[in-house]
Formats: sequence, structure tokens, C-alpha cells
Amino acid sequence: MRIKEVLASEGLTGFYYDDQAAIIKGAENDLFSYVGDPMTPHFKSIRQAGEALSIMLILENGQIAHGDAVAVQYSGAGGRDTLFEANKFKTFFLKHIRPLLLDLDVSEFRNNARRFDTLNIDGTPIHTALRYGITQALLDATAKAHNLTISEIVRKEYHIEEKVYQPIPIFAQTGDERYTGVDKMIMKEVEVLPHGLINSVRTKLGIHGEKLKEYVKWLRNRIIDKRLNDAYHPILHIDVYGTIGMIFEDDSEKCFNYLKELSDIAKPFSLRIEGPIDKGNREQTMEALKALKALIDADEDVLVEIVADEWCNTLDDVKVFADQNAAHMLQVKTPDLGGVNNTIEALRYCLKKNIGAYSGGSCNETNISAEITTSIAMACNAKQCLAKPGMGTDEGIMIVKNHMMRTLALIESRRFDG
Repeated sequence: MRIKEVLASEGLTGFYYDDQAAIIKGAENDLFSYVGDPMTPHFKSIRQAGEALSIMLILENGQIAHGDAVAVQYSGAGGRDTLFEANKFKTFFLKHIRPLLLDLDVSEFRNNARRFDTLNIDGTPIHTALRYGITQALLDATAKAHNLTISEIVRKEYHIEEKVYQPIPIFAQTGDERYTGVDKMIMKEVEVLPHGLINSVRTKLGIHGEKLKEYVKWLRNRIIDKRLNDAYHPILHIDVYGTIGMIFEDDSEKCFNYLKELSDIAKPFSLRIEGPIDKGNREQTMEALKALKALIDADEDVLVEIVADEWCNTLDDVKVFADQNAAHMLQVKTPDLGGVNNTIEALRYCLKKNIGAYSGGSCNETNISAEITTSIAMACNAKQCLAKPGMGTDEGIMIVKNHMMRTLALIESRRFDG
């Protein structure tokens, strides 16, 4: 099966680009915007609309394969590529990449993905967002060429022998609506919640960590009070963007003692803390997380897992963090890895190393990228899967949950087709 035409259209993502450097430095909210000048190159304002480039591959049989090129909310931070501007990269895509896709045989995914993920134009790698979108479309094209689901294609090409397909626990995120969003998650019995977006010491963590303690206490009590089923026992997963390290000067012992307090407050629920320390580069961040993990593992009463995110952006990063046993769980932040072939490899590597494989991503994605990476998470048996895009809670949960259930129904139906 070959590609007979390639189209691209500019679109929007489910959220926004945010200048993380300016926010961490204390930029103040003005309703949904921020006051002040951006600090990260190419940003026009601290918060601006997220952009997507939709890639469409028209196949010989008339079917259309889709992939969306998008970048994460905090573009340009933590070693990531610069801001992805759809108009600029549409011109680049049509000029340099469309000719390479025309007449391409899509009967197999893996080699095609590797080719475009490692593609250089004039000696320069293409933007991670383009690699992400192109390989999504190629994976969808291969699935359509064989009339199979994306999950089945992934297992076939990567020789994953597991026969059973299961829904993956969903991790939902509240954004700044960290109270009303939790109520929505409890009603829908989301398995992992609430993310919380604790990205400011002054307004969200507290200069002594007191605001987060209050929030974890409220969260615990709210779940117990509002759940309709006593068997509903979610994991509490909170992203703190290195702010715990900020208030304790990255001292591992002090950070551990604080996490122990949070663990006691959260009980009977277990706690995951994402990004407790960020040292500003990969090696130092990894060593700090590794030291913190060792303290946690030595105390069986502490029900806390730490999750690596910042500086764990590429397939190589994931492998290094996993080899160093530098966290209990690694977020495979799907847009940051470029080609979705890297997402597959990263999730499989985490499982091989007995590290929690979190198929993540960004609120700043689309329904297309969410569905395709959810299919990958199912194929790879990830430990959890991010509800995305957006920060409205309901939309991301709906897109990911419904796609999982449709995929399972399609695969199951083939068992009875003879």
C-alpha cells in the first residue's frame, strides 16, 4: 500500500504554550493570562495559543491516515526544542518532507518511522513536533493498510507476545482547577489523579510546603467523602515542577522528610510526586532523584513514588534514567521523544528494567495524537496513560477512555470472525 497524496493543515491544540521560566520566576495571573514579559526565546507572551499541524496521508485505497504535529505546553524548557509554529513548519513540511512521503510503501511501520525520525534537512534534525506527527500518520497508515488497530500493528512489528489487551489506568490532570477537577475525577472513578499543576512556590506549594500539605489533606478527605464505591482507591499523583527542591535547596534529606509528611497525610492512598527536584540539567537532576529514591526505598512506611519528567525527554534520556534506577516511574512524554517509534521503545525499555512506564504527553496535544499514543500504551502494557489533551478534565478522560474501549471491542470482535 502506497501514499498517493500528502496534505497538511494548520490547527489548534487542546491547550496553550506556557513560558515555564517566567511562571517559575513568579509571573502573576491575570484571569487566564499572565502579566509580564516572556523569558523563553520565541514566546510572544507568557501564555499563547497552542498550535498543531495536521498531516494527512491519502492511501491508494482511498483511506486517509492522520497524525498531528504538536509540542508540549512548556516548549523550550528542560532541554526541549523551541516553540512549534504551525504556519512556519507547514511551509517547511510541504517543501522538504512531502516529496519524501509521496509513493512511500506503508505496509510496514518500523523502518519508515526510523527513517523520518532520524531525517536531517541541510544537516539539521527536523523539529520533534514534526517527527511526532509524521510517525503518527505513518503508524495509522500501516494499520489502515492491514485493516488492523494501531495496537495490533505495534505488537506485531515489535514482537510483543502478550495476547491479552487491557485498558490502561488513566491519569487525569486538573490544571489550575485543582478542586472542581478532582470532583469530576472522583465521579468518573479515574484511577490516578489529580496532577495538580504545583508550579509556583508562593501560590501553590507554599514557602514551607504548607499549601501542598493542605491540598493533599483536602484531596484525601474529598475522595473518601465523595466516592460512591468504597472500593474506589485511586493513586494520588502530583506534579511539583522542582518546587520542593527549591524550598529545601535541593537537599535530599530535607526533601525526603517533607515527602514522608505528605505520605502520612495522604494515607490510606499512595502518593506519586513528579519532578520533586530539578537541578537544571540531566545529570544533576538524575543524581538528585536517585539519592531521594534511595531514601524512600529504605523506609517501608513511606508510600511515595517519585516520577521523573524534566530532563527525561528523549529515548536516550529514558534509558539513562532507567539504567540508573533514578525514579520509581518515568514519564515517556510522547511529543518530546519525536517519532512515536521512540515512545514504543521507551515504554518497552522501562518495563524491561522494572521501572514504572508512564505513557504521558501534554495537555497541549490533540485528539488525534492522544488516540494514537493511547493505542501504543495499550500495546506496550504501560503502567498508566495520561488523559489528554486539555485541562478541562472531562475531555481528555473521554477521548482516552473511549478510544481504549473502542480498540478493545474491535480486537475482541475478531476473535469471533472465524
